[in-house]
Amino acid sequence: MTRDHHEQRAWVRMPSGRRLDLLDPTPFDWDDSDLALGLARTYRWGGHSAWPLPLSVAQHSLTVMQVRTAACTAAGLTLPPLAALRELLHDAEEGLLGFDCISPLKPFLGDAFKTLSQKLDAAVFLRYGLPGWTTKEYAAHKLADRLAAASEAVHIAGWSATEVQQTLKITVPPLHDDPLHAIYGGTPWEPWPPSLAAERFLAQLNQLKDLCA
Repeated sequence: MTRDHHEQRAWVRMPSGRRLDLLDPTPFDWDDSDLALGLARTYRWGGHSAWPLPLSVAQHSLTVMQVRTAACTAAGLTLPPLAALRELLHDAEEGLLGFDCISPLKPFLGDAFKTLSQKLDAAVFLRYGLPGWTTKEYAAHKLADRLAAASEAVHIAGWSATEVQQTLKITVPPLHDDPLHAIYGGTPWEPWPPSLAAERFLAQLNQLKDLCA
């Protein structure tokens, strides 16, 4: 016997002991360390990498935030803490779901998956008090996201710059310098171990939350 749609549940037990129903999420179903670890264990590029480790969504999120911050600085502006927090958390629902679907596949997953992602995203925005994107802000965010993606494709996933444009259809040029290297050191563009990615993401999250308080 199949269960009624309204009775269906997709429970996830968080390391903190909290539990999240992926089909009916609330902003109270995880703590910050759960999110940081989930993002650190969720991988971009289908988990493929030219390095010994794949790239986590946690590290990618920090990169996008730094690219966006640098763009504001270059324009003589300062990215407000709440806007920086929104950049950091732009893929947070993927850490709760434990899945980062590569963009070309998303249409094939259908409207149900899109709705699930939107519910998780809404819970994240509500929990952290994030404002909705304006058209201008979202365009700036997407540029930072595409710059990060183009750079990751070349420096981490192993695509050539020509392939990024012609095959992946990402038209922005990849960055040469790793935006995170000046902050954290290490080898530029090298994916971090999950424990380190979680630690650094959580530290940045806590810093921005304090600034937004």
